[in-house]
Parts: sequence; structure tokens; C-alpha cells
Amino acid sequence: MSKLKELMNVKGVTAVGQFNDDGTLVGFEGNMSPTEAAMAAQMCATNKMMGQMQVDGFTAMSGEEGWTPLVGFAISGPKASVCVEGNIGVFTNNDEVSFNQLFAALRA
Repeated sequence: MSKLKELMNVKGVTAVGQFNDDGTLVGFEGNMSPTEAAMAAQMCATNKMMGQMQVDGFTAMSGEEGWTPLVGFAISGPKASVCVEGNIGVFTNNDEVSFNQLFAALRA
């Protein structure tokens, strides 16, 4: 079973996409049109790049270790979230998902 299909089996996951660092869509599963998936890939790649810049800057300014390289991030609204680990973005229904279970599945 592919990683994307495996992640779709996590309760509360509505869609999953894989993207390249330049924002191109590699593949997706779930409740999302191809146009939405392509836009989501761009969003995930852009936020990943910004997150890397932020942890690099924090590391340089604070002298603290352990922030780089960026492993993942989450963006959350009141009803939905996207959790990104590496180059996979997972879209969720916040009322149904266990974020601990989701991040464990992303890291497996």
C-alpha cells in the first residue's frame, strides 16, 4: 500500500498529497480536485521553505541546537488543519483526527 493510501486510513484525514520542493504535485488521494491538490502542493512547499528559513534564523540567533533541519509543521484553523512531514501534506477534520496518531503515521 502506498504511503498516501496508508495515511488516508487515519481517522479524520480528508486528503493527502505529495509534493516536490519546488511545489509541483507528485500525487494525491482523497477529497480534493486535481486543481486543489496542485494549489495545496504549492502552499505546502512554500510554507516548508519559510519554516526552514525560520528555524535556520532561530538557530543562528539563539545558538540553540535541534531546530534544523526542519522536519515538519502544522497549520490549523478551527475546523481543519494541514500537517506536513517531509514532502507529504495531510489535510484533516479537526473534530475527528488524533494529531498524535497522524504524526506517528507520517513518521512510520
